Amino acid sequence: MLRSMYAGISGMKGFQTKLDTIGNNIANVNTYGYKKGRTTFQDMMSQTMSGAQGPTLGAAGGNVRGGLNPSQVGLGSQMGSVDTVHTQGNRQTTNRPLDMAIEGDGMFVFAEAGNAGVNVAAKTVALDQVNMMFSRAGNFYLDDDGAIVNNNGQYLIGEAYTGEPPVGTGQSGIITIPQDAQSFSIQTDGTVNYIDNNGAPQVAGQIMLAKFSNVSGLQKMGGNMFQNTNNAGMIMGADDALNGLDDLSVPGEGGTGQMISGSLEMSNVDLAESFTEMITAQRGFQANTRIITTSDEILQELVNLKR
Repeated sequence: MLRSMYAGISGMKGFQTKLDTIGNNIANVNTYGYKKGRTTFQDMMSQTMSGAQGPTLGAAGGNVRGGLNPSQVGLGSQMGSVDTVHTQGNRQTTNRPLDMAIEGDGMFVFAEAGNAGVNVAAKTVALDQVNMMFSRAGNFYLDDDGAIVNNNGQYLIGEAYTGEPPVGTGQSGIITIPQDAQSFSIQTDGTVNYIDNNGAPQVAGQIMLAKFSNVSGLQKMGGNMFQNTNNAGMIMGADDALNGLDDLSVPGEGGTGQMISGSLEMSNVDLAESFTEMITAQRGFQANTRIITTSDEILQELVNLKR
């Protein structure tokens, strides 16, 4: 069989994956905090017809014949990677105090109450004992205890403040706004303030962010959530061990972005770019089908040599 037929098949498979990625991007064009995917290709191994040769030296030391380049025939293409592009998405103003967008680097940190390291009553979270999740989607809510959670019910992690007057616990935990609070607000550094039932200003806690040296190394888990991997390179404290609040960063410090309350980060999908990529992928797929049909016609002529 002709090598070109199998090259066309490999090209069709690659462009199908590219169309799948583009379709997922377009489907999530209005998903808060969504980061688009990108498919890259690379050529497959090539069959060497003849190797490279250096110049041939004569008896007198001169060149009798010049060198020759290698002759190779490629065997098609293959998928190189499916990347997650973590560029900044546009901000949408909502004027809702529990909607927050990150302007810059950093990810919100979450934990589920079912983990052994989460103590809801004490408002503490042991980061080394929980399965942390990360997200750029900042649409938050309050549960029946006044704790800040996302739409999956996972707790937003930061430094909780307790006592009268409230002071920081010094460890990672759950931020809770009292149910009798008259109002609350969130500052650009993640500080959560509220007015108690006596009209006095209080501090409920401070939202913290996680930072990664290779944010593209995070793994998508669905529900706008990412999971840490061995290649994400989460930037931790001085001891390089995940153990507490020093492994997280205050918004606006340590290279992390500031928090903008009353706004949400939209998807970074560009529809114009996506549809353009869809056209090129469609034409690339179509061109590879032409390779197969042309190779089939050649094979038909070869078979018809014997009648």
